[in-house]
Amino acid sequence: MSEAIAPARGGFPVRHQGWSVIATLALVILADVLIFSALPGLGWFAFILVTATAIYALGSAAVRKRSAAGAFAMLAALPLVESPSLLAALLALAGLGVAALSANDQLPKLLDAIPSVLLRFATLLPFRLFGDALLASSHVSQQGLGSSILRHALGWLVPLLFLAIFTTLFVAANPLIDGAFTQLSLDWIALPQPIRVFFWMAVAAAIWGLLRPKLLPVRNSKAEAVIMARSESALFGAAAITRSLVLFNVLFAVQTVLDLFYLWGGASLPDGLSYADYAHRGAFPLIATALFAAVFVLAAMRPHGHGINNTLIRRLVYIWVGQNVLLCISSILRLDLYVEVYSLTELRLAAGIWMVLVAIGLVLIVLRIWLQRSNNWLIATNLLSLASVLYACAWVDFSALIAGFNVEHSRELKGDGVALDLGYLRELGPTALPALDRYISAVPEAEEAIALRRLMAEEFWAGRSEDWRDWSWREQRLSHYLDSGSGNGDNRILSPS
Repeated sequence: MSEAIAPARGGFPVRHQGWSVIATLALVILADVLIFSALPGLGWFAFILVTATAIYALGSAAVRKRSAAGAFAMLAALPLVESPSLLAALLALAGLGVAALSANDQLPKLLDAIPSVLLRFATLLPFRLFGDALLASSHVSQQGLGSSILRHALGWLVPLLFLAIFTTLFVAANPLIDGAFTQLSLDWIALPQPIRVFFWMAVAAAIWGLLRPKLLPVRNSKAEAVIMARSESALFGAAAITRSLVLFNVLFAVQTVLDLFYLWGGASLPDGLSYADYAHRGAFPLIATALFAAVFVLAAMRPHGHGINNTLIRRLVYIWVGQNVLLCISSILRLDLYVEVYSLTELRLAAGIWMVLVAIGLVLIVLRIWLQRSNNWLIATNLLSLASVLYACAWVDFSALIAGFNVEHSRELKGDGVALDLGYLRELGPTALPALDRYISAVPEAEEAIALRRLMAEEFWAGRSEDWRDWSWREQRLSHYLDSGSGNGDNRILSPS
């Protein structure tokens, strides 16, 4: 095998290393142009597409796998087109990571092994560039590859790089040094901002790790875990687990009966206690209870533990987890009752989504025990459900959703409930304008709402970026809504003209 195609450390052919260097430099320049001073938006999406193309071109897997990886990266980045957000940017970066592993045949086929692989990949990714640079330098020195000029150049690379970084930092931090550089009239030397230098370094490290993915080695301690799990413990043995589950089921049954009687059955509460108070006091503590219950079940039903093969313990666990799922549903109902009285907020909506995820996690615990799966399977399925929920959330305009809900359920429109909180409506941002227009059309005498509508629209036009890199489909829809004169028809003085 010739040197041109000989495998190198890290599983990449030597020829691909050269292309990886070129691609990394090109992508760093592209990142500086598209995303350095821009919000997550169309510029980020374009950068993700180009990076996915580079991953496809340099991938070592079959063309079919590389194509699927590129399609997955684009799908993960699509929320950036809908609306610029931190969540959308993180999903896009995560999609690139999965695509890089898939395009290089490092993504396992078994669901159980995926979380471990992702963790090992993410842990090593920031250090791949520096580690490969050291390996390349060592390879050149030991094997005598290249001329002496190349070896000396590599020897100066690190000193000059850090000298440039420290000089830039001192110029930014010390007015005397800054003044000295100014007096030298070295206008042709454009020292970049320190944050820009760190941005280049971070992008270069991330891109290199994506183009040449590698997993952190792990030590196999399965045998030690089995020995520890089989060790007898009077503190947490079969008897202790059985007694705990019996007591827990009885205690939870009391809470379940009370919820069925008062919350679901609609029985009258004692004097001085409203349904809103009953709901508010129980929503979050019950979710914490379910989480602690999940930890106990995982410990009790661990592989090679005392409860995994005990029929009585398994049945008690099923009953208890079922009661915990019912508690999660009750918590969601409690939250709904509380929202009816005190309106909807971002925190309350996030709590509702969290409650659904906890309920899904509890159901997955039951499936894990019933199907006799591993804890890795449980982690992978929970990670999949979390990723699916977050991806769906990246498409939802929660500000518009909350504003619309509060307007439709306000006292002014519904006749009962809580009055619309215009102050909180402004905090939701410009996408709440359509809901505010709905409120104004129903309550035309609400002068405060009309003034707020004018102010929010003016703030939107004043803060709207003309940079194409910041473009998003959600902002474009709102711009079209305001331009078209929708809502209260008072857009002539609010649109830029």
